[in-house]
Amino acid sequence: MDMTPRYDLRLVGLAGTITLAAAMGFGRFFYTPVLPGMIAGIPLSSANAGYIAAGNFAGYLAGAILAGQGWAAGRERMIALCALVSTSVLLAAMAVTTSVPAFVVIRFLAGLASALALILTSSIVLPFAREAGSRGHVVNFLHFGGVGVGIALSSALAFIVNTLAGDAAHGWRIDWLAGAVITMAAAFAVMRLLPRPHATAVRRAEPPLQWRLPLTLLTASYGLFGFGYVITATFLVTIARQGDAGPVVEFLAWFLTGTAAAVSLVLWHPAAVRAGIARSYVASLVLLAIGVVASVLLPSTAGALTGGLLLGATFMVITAYGLQLGGKLAPESPRRALSSMTAAFGVGQIAGPLVAGWAAEKSGSFTLPTLIATCVLAVAVVLAAIVVRRVD
Repeated sequence: MDMTPRYDLRLVGLAGTITLAAAMGFGRFFYTPVLPGMIAGIPLSSANAGYIAAGNFAGYLAGAILAGQGWAAGRERMIALCALVSTSVLLAAMAVTTSVPAFVVIRFLAGLASALALILTSSIVLPFAREAGSRGHVVNFLHFGGVGVGIALSSALAFIVNTLAGDAAHGWRIDWLAGAVITMAAAFAVMRLLPRPHATAVRRAEPPLQWRLPLTLLTASYGLFGFGYVITATFLVTIARQGDAGPVVEFLAWFLTGTAAAVSLVLWHPAAVRAGIARSYVASLVLLAIGVVASVLLPSTAGALTGGLLLGATFMVITAYGLQLGGKLAPESPRRALSSMTAAFGVGQIAGPLVAGWAAEKSGSFTLPTLIATCVLAVAVVLAAIVVRRVD
Protein backbone atom coordinates (compact mmCIF):
# COMPACT_ATOMS: atom_id res chain seq x y z
CA MET A 1 0.00 0.00 0.00
CA ASP A 2 1.35 3.42 -0.98
CA MET A 3 1.79 5.46 2.18
CA THR A 4 3.28 8.55 0.54
CA PRO A 5 0.08 10.69 0.78
CA ARG A 6 0.00 10.17 4.54
CA TYR A 7 3.35 11.85 5.08
CA ASP A 8 4.81 15.16 4.03
CA LEU A 9 8.06 14.20 2.32
CA ARG A 10 9.74 17.33 3.64
CA LEU A 11 8.93 16.31 7.21
CA VAL A 12 10.24 12.80 6.56
CA GLY A 13 13.45 14.33 5.21
CA LEU A 14 13.59 16.71 8.18
CA ALA A 15 13.43 13.74 10.55
CA GLY A 16 16.50 12.38 8.75
CA THR A 17 18.24 15.76 8.93
CA ILE A 18 17.77 16.02 12.69
CA THR A 19 18.78 12.40 13.28
CA LEU A 20 22.01 12.65 11.32
CA ALA A 21 22.80 16.09 12.74
CA ALA A 22 22.56 14.65 16.26
CA ALA A 23 24.01 11.18 15.69
CA MET A 24 26.82 12.19 13.33
CA GLY A 25 27.39 15.94 13.65
CA PHE A 26 27.38 15.77 17.45
CA GLY A 27 27.70 12.09 18.38
CA ARG A 28 30.53 11.36 15.99
CA PHE A 29 32.20 14.60 14.87
CA PHE A 30 31.82 16.91 17.90
CA TYR A 31 35.14 15.54 19.13
CA THR A 32 36.93 17.62 16.47
CA PRO A 33 36.09 21.14 17.76
CA VAL A 34 36.24 20.07 21.43
CA LEU A 35 39.60 18.27 21.14
CA PRO A 36 41.88 21.36 21.35
CA GLY A 37 40.29 22.30 24.67
CA MET A 38 40.80 18.77 25.97
CA ILE A 39 44.45 18.79 24.88
CA ALA A 40 45.02 22.06 26.74
CA GLY A 41 42.77 21.51 29.72
CA ILE A 42 43.34 17.88 30.79
CA PRO A 43 46.07 17.85 29.26
CA LEU A 44 45.86 15.20 26.53
CA SER A 45 48.70 14.03 24.29
CA SER A 46 48.38 13.70 20.52
CA ALA A 47 48.80 9.93 20.77
CA ASN A 48 46.03 9.62 23.35
CA ALA A 49 43.81 11.86 21.22
CA GLY A 50 44.35 9.40 18.37
CA TYR A 51 43.45 6.43 20.57
CA ILE A 52 40.20 8.09 21.63
CA ALA A 53 39.27 8.91 18.02
CA ALA A 54 40.09 5.38 16.89
CA GLY A 55 37.85 4.02 19.65
CA ASN A 56 34.92 5.99 18.23
CA PHE A 57 35.53 4.74 14.71
CA ALA A 58 35.87 1.16 15.94
CA GLY A 59 32.49 1.54 17.61
CA TYR A 60 31.04 2.91 14.39
CA LEU A 61 32.34 -0.09 12.46
CA ALA A 62 30.88 -2.47 15.05
CA GLY A 63 27.55 -0.64 14.92
CA ALA A 64 27.46 -0.76 11.12
CA ILE A 65 28.01 -4.51 11.16
CA LEU A 66 25.46 -4.99 13.96
CA ALA A 67 22.81 -2.88 12.23
CA GLY A 68 23.05 -5.03 9.12
CA GLN A 69 21.87 -8.13 10.95
CA GLY A 70 18.26 -9.29 11.06
CA TRP A 71 17.69 -8.69 14.79
CA ALA A 72 16.49 -5.11 14.21
CA ALA A 73 13.75 -6.00 11.70
CA GLY A 74 10.48 -4.40 12.79
CA ARG A 75 12.16 -2.47 15.61
CA GLU A 76 14.13 0.03 13.54
CA ARG A 77 12.34 3.13 14.83
CA MET A 78 12.58 2.19 18.50
CA ILE A 79 16.27 1.25 18.25
CA ALA A 80 17.13 4.44 16.33
CA LEU A 81 15.44 6.58 18.99
CA CYS A 82 17.19 4.66 21.79
CA ALA A 83 20.49 5.21 19.96
CA LEU A 84 19.87 8.97 19.87
CA VAL A 85 19.08 9.07 23.59
CA SER A 86 22.19 6.98 24.26
CA THR A 87 24.25 9.42 22.20
CA SER A 88 23.12 12.25 24.47
CA VAL A 89 24.01 10.31 27.62
CA LEU A 90 27.43 9.39 26.22
CA LEU A 91 28.19 12.98 25.27
CA ALA A 92 27.47 13.99 28.86
CA ALA A 93 29.66 11.14 30.13
CA MET A 94 32.66 12.69 28.36
CA ALA A 95 32.43 15.65 30.76
CA VAL A 96 32.77 13.66 33.98
CA THR A 97 36.15 11.96 33.53
CA THR A 98 39.71 12.64 32.45
CA SER A 99 40.66 8.97 32.09
CA VAL A 100 41.89 8.06 28.62
CA PRO A 101 40.65 4.42 28.86
CA ALA A 102 37.24 5.73 29.95
CA PHE A 103 37.22 8.17 27.02
CA VAL A 104 38.01 5.32 24.62
CA VAL A 105 35.14 3.20 25.96
CA ILE A 106 32.68 6.11 25.90
CA ARG A 107 33.62 7.07 22.36
CA PHE A 108 33.41 3.43 21.25
CA LEU A 109 29.84 3.26 22.56
CA ALA A 110 29.06 6.63 20.97
CA GLY A 111 30.30 5.33 17.62
CA LEU A 112 28.12 2.25 18.03
CA ALA A 113 25.08 4.42 18.77
CA SER A 114 25.83 6.76 15.84
CA ALA A 115 25.95 3.88 13.38
CA LEU A 116 22.71 2.35 14.66
CA ALA A 117 20.91 5.70 14.46
CA LEU A 118 22.23 6.43 10.96
CA ILE A 119 21.58 3.05 9.38
CA LEU A 120 18.24 2.26 10.99
CA THR A 121 16.83 5.75 10.42
CA SER A 122 18.01 5.56 6.81
CA SER A 123 16.17 2.24 6.44
CA ILE A 124 12.97 4.12 7.37
CA VAL A 125 13.50 7.41 5.53
CA LEU A 126 15.03 6.31 2.22
CA PRO A 127 12.15 4.04 1.08
CA PHE A 128 9.93 7.14 1.05
CA ALA A 129 12.45 8.78 -1.28
CA ARG A 130 12.47 5.78 -3.60
CA GLU A 131 8.66 5.61 -3.77
CA ALA A 132 8.41 9.34 -4.46
CA GLY A 133 10.35 8.98 -7.72
CA SER A 134 11.73 12.27 -9.00
CA ARG A 135 10.47 14.07 -5.88
CA GLY A 136 12.57 11.75 -3.73
CA HIS A 137 15.69 13.87 -4.24
CA VAL A 138 14.30 16.27 -1.64
CA VAL A 139 14.28 13.54 0.98
CA ASN A 140 17.77 12.34 0.06
CA PHE A 141 19.27 15.82 0.15
CA LEU A 142 17.60 16.67 3.47
CA HIS A 143 18.52 13.33 5.03
CA PHE A 144 22.21 13.17 4.14
CA GLY A 145 22.63 16.93 4.51
CA GLY A 146 21.96 16.43 8.21
CA VAL A 147 25.58 15.37 8.78
CA GLY A 148 26.82 18.75 7.58
CA VAL A 149 24.12 20.62 9.49
CA GLY A 150 25.22 18.89 12.69
CA ILE A 151 28.90 19.66 12.07
CA ALA A 152 28.13 23.35 11.45
CA LEU A 153 25.94 23.60 14.55
CA SER A 154 28.48 21.79 16.72
CA SER A 155 31.19 24.16 15.53
CA ALA A 156 29.06 27.17 16.42
CA LEU A 157 28.26 25.66 19.81
CA ALA A 158 31.93 25.03 20.63
CA PHE A 159 32.85 28.58 19.56
CA ILE A 160 30.11 30.12 21.73
CA VAL A 161 30.92 27.99 24.77
CA ASN A 162 34.66 28.56 24.49
CA THR A 163 34.18 32.30 24.07
CA LEU A 164 31.90 32.56 27.09
CA ALA A 165 33.77 30.08 29.30
CA GLY A 166 37.25 31.40 28.58
CA ASP A 167 38.66 28.56 30.67
CA ALA A 168 40.63 25.78 29.00
CA ALA A 169 40.48 23.65 32.13
CA HIS A 170 36.68 23.42 32.16
CA GLY A 171 35.37 24.80 28.86
CA TRP A 172 35.68 21.42 27.16
CA ARG A 173 33.41 19.88 29.82
CA ILE A 174 30.73 22.51 29.14
CA ASP A 175 31.04 21.71 25.41
CA TRP A 176 30.19 18.06 26.00
CA LEU A 177 27.30 18.85 28.36
CA ALA A 178 25.82 21.43 25.97
CA GLY A 179 26.10 18.95 23.11
CA ALA A 180 24.28 16.37 25.24
CA VAL A 181 21.38 18.75 25.86
CA ILE A 182 21.02 19.58 22.16
CA THR A 183 21.16 15.90 21.20
CA MET A 184 18.46 14.99 23.73
CA ALA A 185 16.24 17.76 22.33
CA ALA A 186 16.87 16.34 18.85
CA ALA A 187 15.78 12.88 20.03
CA PHE A 188 12.42 14.28 21.17
CA ALA A 189 11.98 16.09 17.84
CA VAL A 190 12.73 12.92 15.88
CA MET A 191 10.27 11.00 18.06
CA ARG A 192 7.51 13.30 16.75
CA LEU A 193 8.64 13.50 13.13
CA LEU A 194 10.02 10.08 12.20
CA PRO A 195 7.31 7.91 10.59
CA ARG A 196 6.97 4.23 11.23
CA PRO A 197 8.27 1.94 8.49
CA HIS A 198 5.49 1.57 5.97
CA ALA A 199 6.69 -1.70 4.50
CA THR A 200 9.00 -4.51 5.41
CA ALA A 201 11.18 -5.55 2.51
CA VAL A 202 11.52 -9.27 2.07
CA ARG A 203 15.22 -9.95 1.96
CA ARG A 204 16.38 -12.55 -0.46
CA ALA A 205 19.57 -14.46 0.19
CA GLU A 206 22.31 -12.89 -1.87
CA PRO A 207 24.94 -15.06 -3.51
CA PRO A 208 28.60 -14.69 -2.49
CA LEU A 209 30.38 -11.67 -3.93
CA GLN A 210 32.18 -12.08 -7.20
CA TRP A 211 35.40 -10.18 -6.56
CA ARG A 212 35.99 -8.88 -10.06
CA LEU A 213 38.85 -6.41 -10.50
CA PRO A 214 36.75 -3.19 -10.60
CA LEU A 215 35.00 -4.04 -7.31
CA THR A 216 38.29 -5.05 -5.68
CA LEU A 217 39.97 -1.79 -6.71
CA LEU A 218 36.98 0.29 -5.66
CA THR A 219 36.86 -1.37 -2.24
CA ALA A 220 40.57 -0.72 -1.75
CA SER A 221 40.12 2.90 -2.86
CA TYR A 222 37.22 3.35 -0.46
CA GLY A 223 39.23 1.93 2.43
CA LEU A 224 42.12 4.29 1.65
CA PHE A 225 39.63 7.16 1.55
CA GLY A 226 38.61 6.22 5.10
CA PHE A 227 42.25 6.61 6.18
CA GLY A 228 42.92 9.77 4.17
CA TYR A 229 39.90 11.85 5.13
CA VAL A 230 39.72 11.01 8.83
CA ILE A 231 43.00 12.63 9.88
CA THR A 232 41.84 16.05 8.72
CA ALA A 233 38.27 15.38 9.90
CA THR A 234 39.59 14.60 13.39
CA PHE A 235 42.44 17.08 13.82
CA LEU A 236 41.56 20.08 11.60
CA VAL A 237 40.70 22.40 14.50
CA THR A 238 43.71 21.18 16.47
CA ILE A 239 45.94 21.95 13.46
CA ALA A 240 44.46 25.45 13.30
CA ARG A 241 45.15 25.98 17.00
CA GLN A 242 48.73 24.75 16.74
CA GLY A 243 49.21 27.27 13.93
CA ASP A 244 47.87 30.09 16.14
CA ALA A 245 45.12 30.80 13.61
CA GLY A 246 42.87 32.09 16.39
CA PRO A 247 39.49 31.00 17.77
CA VAL A 248 37.48 32.62 14.96
CA VAL A 249 39.41 30.69 12.30
CA GLU A 250 39.07 27.49 14.33
CA PHE A 251 35.31 28.01 14.37
CA LEU A 252 35.08 28.99 10.69
CA ALA A 253 37.17 26.05 9.49
CA TRP A 254 34.87 23.45 11.03
CA PHE A 255 31.76 25.53 10.30
CA LEU A 256 32.74 25.64 6.62
CA THR A 257 33.18 21.87 6.71
CA GLY A 258 29.64 21.45 7.97
CA THR A 259 27.92 23.94 5.70
CA ALA A 260 29.73 22.62 2.64
CA ALA A 261 28.83 19.03 3.57
CA ALA A 262 25.18 20.02 4.07
CA VAL A 263 24.82 21.20 0.46
CA SER A 264 27.48 19.07 -1.23
CA LEU A 265 25.18 16.42 -2.68
CA VAL A 266 22.91 19.10 -4.13
CA LEU A 267 25.85 20.92 -5.71
CA TRP A 268 27.45 17.77 -7.10
CA HIS A 269 24.20 16.34 -8.49
CA PRO A 270 24.39 18.08 -11.93
CA ALA A 271 27.98 16.89 -12.39
CA ALA A 272 27.00 13.34 -11.46
CA VAL A 273 24.16 13.43 -13.99
CA ARG A 274 26.44 14.66 -16.78
CA ALA A 275 29.67 12.79 -16.05
CA GLY A 276 28.41 9.81 -14.06
CA ILE A 277 28.99 8.85 -10.44
CA ALA A 278 32.29 7.05 -11.18
CA ARG A 279 33.99 10.17 -12.59
CA SER A 280 32.42 12.31 -9.86
CA TYR A 281 33.82 9.92 -7.27
CA VAL A 282 37.34 10.35 -8.71
CA ALA A 283 37.01 14.14 -9.00
CA SER A 284 35.83 14.48 -5.41
CA LEU A 285 38.75 12.34 -4.19
CA VAL A 286 41.16 14.66 -6.02
CA LEU A 287 39.60 17.75 -4.41
CA LEU A 288 39.71 16.10 -1.00
CA ALA A 289 43.43 15.35 -1.40
CA ILE A 290 44.06 18.99 -2.34
CA GLY A 291 42.19 20.17 0.73
CA VAL A 292 44.02 17.76 3.02
CA VAL A 293 47.49 18.85 1.92
CA ALA A 294 46.45 22.51 1.86
CA SER A 295 45.52 22.34 5.54
CA VAL A 296 49.19 22.08 6.51
CA LEU A 297 51.12 23.58 3.57
CA LEU A 298 49.26 26.88 3.28
CA PRO A 299 49.56 29.59 5.96
CA SER A 300 47.55 28.58 9.01
CA THR A 301 44.43 30.65 8.34
CA ALA A 302 44.23 29.87 4.63
CA GLY A 303 45.11 26.23 5.27
CA ALA A 304 42.43 25.70 7.89
CA LEU A 305 39.71 27.39 5.83
CA THR A 306 40.67 25.71 2.54
CA GLY A 307 41.02 22.32 4.21
CA GLY A 308 37.67 22.65 5.96
CA LEU A 309 35.84 23.82 2.83
CA LEU A 310 37.18 21.07 0.56
CA LEU A 311 36.69 18.40 3.22
CA GLY A 312 33.04 19.36 3.59
CA ALA A 313 32.50 19.66 -0.16
CA THR A 314 33.71 16.12 -0.80
CA PHE A 315 33.52 13.57 2.02
CA MET A 316 29.74 12.99 1.89
CA VAL A 317 29.87 12.90 -1.92
CA ILE A 318 32.65 10.30 -1.91
CA THR A 319 30.71 8.26 0.64
CA ALA A 320 27.42 8.36 -1.28
CA TYR A 321 28.85 7.86 -4.79
CA GLY A 322 31.34 5.21 -3.70
CA LEU A 323 28.62 3.05 -2.17
CA GLN A 324 26.31 3.59 -5.16
CA LEU A 325 29.10 2.54 -7.50
CA GLY A 326 29.80 -0.54 -5.39
CA GLY A 327 26.16 -1.61 -5.69
CA LYS A 328 26.32 -1.20 -9.47
CA LEU A 329 29.51 -3.25 -9.72
CA ALA A 330 27.90 -6.12 -7.79
CA PRO A 331 24.26 -6.08 -8.94
CA GLU A 332 23.73 -9.67 -7.84
CA SER A 333 24.96 -8.99 -4.27
CA PRO A 334 24.67 -5.25 -3.58
CA ARG A 335 24.26 -5.55 0.19
CA ARG A 336 27.34 -7.74 0.47
CA ALA A 337 29.31 -5.23 -1.63
CA LEU A 338 28.22 -2.31 0.55
CA SER A 339 29.04 -4.29 3.68
CA SER A 340 32.54 -5.10 2.41
CA MET A 341 33.19 -1.51 1.39
CA THR A 342 31.94 -0.22 4.76
CA ALA A 343 34.26 -2.67 6.51
CA ALA A 344 37.23 -1.47 4.43
CA PHE A 345 36.32 2.14 5.15
CA GLY A 346 36.02 1.34 8.85
CA VAL A 347 39.46 -0.23 9.00
CA GLY A 348 40.92 2.80 7.23
CA GLN A 349 39.38 5.34 9.56
CA ILE A 350 40.41 3.38 12.65
CA ALA A 351 44.01 3.23 11.44
CA GLY A 352 44.09 6.93 10.47
CA PRO A 353 43.88 8.51 13.95
CA LEU A 354 46.27 5.93 15.39
CA VAL A 355 48.92 6.71 12.77
CA ALA A 356 48.25 10.45 13.01
CA GLY A 357 48.50 10.53 16.80
CA TRP A 358 51.73 8.53 16.80
CA ALA A 359 53.32 10.54 13.95
CA ALA A 360 52.28 13.87 15.51
CA GLU A 361 53.71 12.80 18.86
CA LYS A 362 57.05 11.91 17.23
CA SER A 363 57.30 14.91 14.88
CA GLY A 364 55.73 17.57 17.08
CA SER A 365 53.01 18.59 14.61
CA PHE A 366 50.29 17.19 12.36
CA THR A 367 52.17 18.03 9.16
CA LEU A 368 53.72 14.57 8.77
CA PRO A 369 50.51 12.58 9.35
CA THR A 370 48.62 14.92 7.01
CA LEU A 371 51.20 14.39 4.26
CA ILE A 372 50.89 10.64 4.81
CA ALA A 373 47.12 10.99 4.42
CA THR A 374 47.62 12.92 1.17
CA CYS A 375 49.79 10.14 -0.26
CA VAL A 376 47.21 7.56 0.73
CA LEU A 377 44.48 9.58 -1.00
CA ALA A 378 46.67 9.82 -4.12
CA VAL A 379 46.75 6.02 -4.27
CA ALA A 380 42.96 5.98 -3.78
CA VAL A 381 42.62 8.31 -6.79
CA VAL A 382 44.77 6.06 -8.98
CA LEU A 383 42.76 2.96 -8.05
CA ALA A 384 39.47 4.78 -8.66
CA ALA A 385 40.68 6.05 -12.03
CA ILE A 386 41.38 2.47 -13.10
CA VAL A 387 37.84 1.57 -12.06
CA VAL A 388 36.44 4.36 -14.26
CA ARG A 389 38.36 3.02 -17.25
CA ARG A 390 37.09 -0.51 -16.59
CA VAL A 391 33.49 0.60 -16.10
CA ASP A 392 33.27 2.87 -19.19
